[in-house]
Amino acid sequence: MASTAERIDDIIGSSDVVLFMKGVPAAPQCGFSAAVVQVLAQLGVPYRAVDVLQDMEVREGIKAFSNWPTIPQLYVKGEFVGGCDIVREMFQAGELTALLADKGVTAPAA
Repeated sequence: MASTAERIDDIIGSSDVVLFMKGVPAAPQCGFSAAVVQVLAQLGVPYRAVDVLQDMEVREGIKAFSNWPTIPQLYVKGEFVGGCDIVREMFQAGELTALLADKGVTAPAA
């Protein structure tokens, strides 16, 4: 059986944008997760959401994996971006849009 770190690494590698959050995008279970979901919705980029409330190993393991103590956590192309405050600040400054573009992640054409 794969270690928790290996499972997390596989999850992060499975999609260009991965959000570890509490709840699901349609029903976030904390305000911080809801805020990041809202930012991603405004950007319109596809992402994989992982509900850490469904898997305690991942919930604790992701904190050690990233060396970041809180959830949500956003990853783009395998790179840890940050939690709610960082994502929100980057979005407001236009830096998150630039990061996504630099990594080749775009919203699908309407």
